[in-house]
Amino acid sequence: MNIREELLKQQIHFKKHAIAITEFAVSSDKNFKELINCFLSKDMRVAQRAARSVSWAAEKYPEMVQPYVGILVDQLKRKDVHNAVIRNSLRVLEDLVIPQKFHGEVMDACFLFLQNRETAIAIKAFALTVLFNLSKIYPDIKNEFRIIIEENMEYETAAYRSRGKKILAGL
Repeated sequence: MNIREELLKQQIHFKKHAIAITEFAVSSDKNFKELINCFLSKDMRVAQRAARSVSWAAEKYPEMVQPYVGILVDQLKRKDVHNAVIRNSLRVLEDLVIPQKFHGEVMDACFLFLQNRETAIAIKAFALTVLFNLSKIYPDIKNEFRIIIEENMEYETAAYRSRGKKILAGL
């Protein structure tokens, strides 16, 4: 299977097809690297579709994704990618062990996402969880984090408010 071709094969990227691509990708390191290369593609549609497969792979096989944490962190800084790439990068990072050398970059990116009114709600929701996880390691960020959540509550969606309330209770 050529993963890139499979990602582009159908007009609509159905869940069943995406899962089949994921299962093929995790069958070997070579195949998984091909999926990661698609995730990094400049072709927005290829990267967008690969992003969900990378996320599913991380749910079932986190050890396969762990070596690529640096790549996921780099994706958070890009402005030329589809929201799905950032959203799925954060989705993966909320459950993986993030090496300490990336903590600062991840926190900076997440705080920027939360402070930007234009950021998609799903990205904000995952950013909230990633920051909450890092606040356990860096309690110094809790005050700033709390303030940002509270200031945004009245302007955000019900999904943000729900997750925000849970995180505030945990802080």
